[in-house]
Amino acid sequence: MPTSEQHGIKEHSDGRFGFVPVQTRNDRFTSVDVADFAPVTGREAVWKLSPVKKFTDLTAGVLDGSVYPIESTDVAGVDVAWVNRDDSRVGAAGAPEERAAANAWSSFERALAITISGEEAKEVTLTRSQLGAGPRAAHTIIEAKPFSRATIILENTGEARLSENVEIILGESANLTVVSLQEWGDTAVHLTNHFASVGRDARLKHVVVSLGGSIVRVNPSVRLAGEGSDTDLLGLYFADAGQHLEQQVFVHHDAPNSRSRVTYKGALQGQGARTVWIGDVLIGRNAAGTDSYEQNRNLVLTEGTRADSIPNLEIETGDIKGAGHASATGRFDDEQLFYLQSRGITEDEALQSRGITEDEARRLVVRGFLSEIVQQIGSPALEDRLQLAIEAELLGTEEK
Repeated sequence: MPTSEQHGIKEHSDGRFGFVPVQTRNDRFTSVDVADFAPVTGREAVWKLSPVKKFTDLTAGVLDGSVYPIESTDVAGVDVAWVNRDDSRVGAAGAPEERAAANAWSSFERALAITISGEEAKEVTLTRSQLGAGPRAAHTIIEAKPFSRATIILENTGEARLSENVEIILGESANLTVVSLQEWGDTAVHLTNHFASVGRDARLKHVVVSLGGSIVRVNPSVRLAGEGSDTDLLGLYFADAGQHLEQQVFVHHDAPNSRSRVTYKGALQGQGARTVWIGDVLIGRNAAGTDSYEQNRNLVLTEGTRADSIPNLEIETGDIKGAGHASATGRFDDEQLFYLQSRGITEDEALQSRGITEDEARRLVVRGFLSEIVQQIGSPALEDRLQLAIEAELLGTEEK
């Protein structure tokens, strides 16, 4: 959005347009009212890499904001309840920067609130599988009380057309892992924004796993608001033919001595498979002692795919420990495949002598490539399940 002046930069005297471009990532316009956003055209910075014509019902249409069925494991120290829009936590972690999120915010009737307390570690899985084919809105709040510890798994299955916002609030010294698992049906469309505020000495691990769905767009935004706050943002995605999997990540270091690591890895196979990753890191003026690094890696398995990878880094203070970013997209290493085919990695001497097929070698490379993310989740049962899901993707089966 244009503004009249930013960081001392003013409109050109001959421009007659009355604005200059936004100069820093944190200065983007935000609003919880969909009427404050112009209709989506696809030319906007946040939409230019998205197939916007395929989900105009979520950006411009009327959304069903009623409560929906949800399954949740019952664990002591974790309360799951529907709360009204006037709950004090609504809006505590962030606000929409684009129309789809604002439409969801304007439309939801009640928010699903997950409240975590107690210092003992706990794990809860919440599953949505009956959202239906109509356009929907949703709002979720995850609050980790001071010194609490938990892993929250948000599991999405079935068919849906959903725009939603998820707010994540960490109190002092809380330790929270949030896993957003997209195993939607083949025609599902899911647009979601995750807003997180991390308090003093708190630690957030945020994991995005996108395997199913037709169009999936998960955008995490984390503000390291307290001194000593820490976040790991991890992502794993596997795009098949015709799938569009997108993630726009933003980390805002807004307090001293904060740390962030962003690691997203994806694989693409099949005609028209498309992935988009945009990583923004802003180290603010008050964030002395920041330690930050972001990276995105993409492995192209077949012809006819496209991976967009755009890392961005802004630094407003020179007093930092370190900051960097990296991006890479490529195909298989022929020498690596040859070595695996000729040598094998099994203890069976007979198989070692004959090696393995090219397809087997390719599967080994992809499993090793993506396992770096899976192994950091911290939930053994989920990690095992995801390894099987990746294998199913590689075999080209419908089972995930």
